[in-house]
Amino acid sequence: MTARIVLLVTSPRLPAGLLTAQAWDVVRRFPVLAGADSELTTAIRVAGGTVTVPVPVPVSESESESVEQTLLTAAAEHGTAVWLAGPAGDEDLARRLGLRLAREPGLAELELMYGSWDPPGARLLDAVEVMDRLVSPGGDPWKRQQTHDSLARYLLEESYEAYDAIAAGDLTALRDELGDVLLQVVLHARLAQELPDGERWDVDDVAGGLVAKMIRRNPHVFAGVAVADVDEIVDNWEQIKAAERAASGAASGAGDSPSPMDGIVLAQPALSLADKVLQRAGRAGVDVPLPEPDPAVDLQPDGVVDPSTRLGAQLLALVAQARAEGLDAEGALRRATLAYAAAVRTATTD
Repeated sequence: MTARIVLLVTSPRLPAGLLTAQAWDVVRRFPVLAGADSELTTAIRVAGGTVTVPVPVPVSESESESVEQTLLTAAAEHGTAVWLAGPAGDEDLARRLGLRLAREPGLAELELMYGSWDPPGARLLDAVEVMDRLVSPGGDPWKRQQTHDSLARYLLEESYEAYDAIAAGDLTALRDELGDVLLQVVLHARLAQELPDGERWDVDDVAGGLVAKMIRRNPHVFAGVAVADVDEIVDNWEQIKAAERAASGAASGAGDSPSPMDGIVLAQPALSLADKVLQRAGRAGVDVPLPEPDPAVDLQPDGVVDPSTRLGAQLLALVAQARAEGLDAEGALRRATLAYAAAVRTATTD
């Protein structure tokens, strides 16, 4: 029978010992070699496996050749030998071993086995770990001196850059820009770990709140609530949000009744703010006339209505008209402005 060398690759992001049944069968039955001791080598030994560390993780040609020969000798003696790959996968060793067995196919067969896989979202753990290193003592001085206030503009800028990528239809750029937005989230969460007791929170609190919110606001998925269509889903979402705002106000001791205007982000661009206010008012069934310039208040000394007031009323009326026609006023203005900018660029470069 041809000897066999198993290159066992595992996820460094899962707890030690979470291996497939096939991987456990192999590591308990055959000798295991590794480049360094770890929690996983300890788990294998506790389960009855034999693990040896012939040399540190190979970093030179001579060390790689030594490990190759040790593996070949163990495979010849036991029929199968297992190399427990390190967190980075030990690709150089695998490549060198594969080349040797390609030249001398009678020595052994090489098999790649995955003992565990990264679950979806596993690289988020890496992002949290790297950020912790950057903000901890000895890390990046710039990040360590930041505050939530000093970072606020970067969060806004990165969000706009992601919006630009969407508007341009550039999904590759969108992936990168969302990474920059995620960086801001992870950095804010890491800085919050430095807050005093009673105020401190971290990225798990952020993620936990998000999970609870997603479950709470989607009862048609998680609680068996029957819905007829997407409009009913949106209505339920708004009702749940209103109940959350009311509960939050009661918990904080606020005595005012909840308003459909509660929770609107006032810092957003004016056109999208107008759209959101009109949307909330419409959903609440509130029939409030759009503002018109009031001659008794808005007249200037020369008897002319303040142009700024008149313009504001006209713009709000345009947003209301856009909503009635199912149009996005913010997006429409953006597209028109970009088209004009492109025309100006062409005219100034001809």
